[in-house]
Amino acid sequence: MGDPSNLFSIDLKGGAFLVNALYIHIPFCTHICHYCDFNKVFLKGQPVDEYLEALDKEMKLTTKRFPTGQLKSIFIGGGTPTSLNHVQLENLMKSIHTYFPVNSALEFTIEANPGDLTKEKLSVLKEYGVNRLSLGVQTFNNDLLKKIGRAHRSDDVYRTVEDAKTIGFSNISVDLMYGLPGQSIEDVEDSLNKVFHLNVQHCSAYSLIVEPKTVFYNLMNKGKLHLPGEDAEANMYELIMMEMEKHGFRQYEISNYAKLGYESLHNIVYWDNEEYYGIGAGAHSYLNGVRRSNIGPVNKYIHSLKEEKLPIREEIPLTKKDQMEEEMFLGLRKTKGVSLSKFEAKFSESIFNVYRDNIEHLLSQQLIQINSDYIQLTKKGRMLGNEVFQQFLIS
Repeated sequence: MGDPSNLFSIDLKGGAFLVNALYIHIPFCTHICHYCDFNKVFLKGQPVDEYLEALDKEMKLTTKRFPTGQLKSIFIGGGTPTSLNHVQLENLMKSIHTYFPVNSALEFTIEANPGDLTKEKLSVLKEYGVNRLSLGVQTFNNDLLKKIGRAHRSDDVYRTVEDAKTIGFSNISVDLMYGLPGQSIEDVEDSLNKVFHLNVQHCSAYSLIVEPKTVFYNLMNKGKLHLPGEDAEANMYELIMMEMEKHGFRQYEISNYAKLGYESLHNIVYWDNEEYYGIGAGAHSYLNGVRRSNIGPVNKYIHSLKEEKLPIREEIPLTKKDQMEEEMFLGLRKTKGVSLSKFEAKFSESIFNVYRDNIEHLLSQQLIQINSDYIQLTKKGRMLGNEVFQQFLIS
């Protein structure tokens, strides 16, 4: 096969945009989880190879219009990227290497379901520079896994992590969920303990949000979805924060914890309000001050690219006010918070000139604090994050 890095061939004659990350969306799933509202379709009968050809074409058209130099990260999400077979994964990797700079300094992540990753797939990913795995574990309770529509079982997690380490992966992240139907705080504690024994480097822990057009949403409307109450969910979150810290995982964002040096660079690009490519059906991008979303339905996405045009559904140019709002509610998700000096350098205005009343109100409620150059959430503020973020959306 040769050296995959030699496939990189962007023409930067026209000058490069400052784009820091690339997201690629694979919308195919071998099963549909009861809580998921992402753009996804059941894999069987889908035009997967045509979709990969369309992705290649979108990468070509995008980098021609918005060329870039170096990236901080590449993230392949879904859907379930590892629902692709090993040949399809290799074709995807070749396209990425053709249009984007891939090197050893890059964080290169792929999402995976435990059980989907064969050693053959892992070897392909490793060969093409993928160096970080994000595993959708959610819980180690097999009854809960079945209840939320997951196909894997806890044994699959252990096998996948062991296989990944054998192939040479040393940066593995695990996703957990809490506030699930019928879940107890003991279930959460048990899952945390099992994550710690896996010796992985990163963990994300998200509360269940019941979204429209999901199985759980329909059950909720019928009165058949029995969730832990708000107090129980808050106790689960407090337990997670406490146990993560105790086991060497630093909380660097509301829902994310990492061992030192293993924070997700890709997510930090989002929270730092930096620009990024979004490739694929339903993908979102932020390029040259404009937020864009792609056509979502797979066949319409493919058809658009057959006509040699970018599959853009909507473009929203951001005003300075929009950008300042995003700087605040995205940046405050980080434990470090929003830098006062960076805000002023970026927008030529003091943060206090723009948001003095909002900041004073939140300080009086003990939801934020000012720590040297940073405004950041307090522990109470992390528990009530949406209330804080809303303050910066007030015109």
